[in-house]
Amino acid sequence: MVSGDLLREARLRRGLTQAELATQAGTARSQISRYERGDVVPSLETLRRLIRSCGLELSFRLFNADLEDHDAALIQQVLPLTP
Repeated sequence: MVSGDLLREARLRRGLTQAELATQAGTARSQISRYERGDVVPSLETLRRLIRSCGLELSFRLFNADLEDHDAALIQQVLPLTP
């Protein structure tokens, strides 16, 4: 569910609702919801496109991690997904 958490964080950082992100990304709001809940795992390209629609890059979570509050397991899981 790492991809769902990343997507939700990117969307909230941008201040978007699921419907607004769906409109910007050209997809259905229900699909955004399914990704965020972890019901469906988006492809790497889809995840990259959605996060870019939030004005961020896929690696934003790693670069913005607080040094004292980072999650090493999450970083290890996400690292292979970064461009």
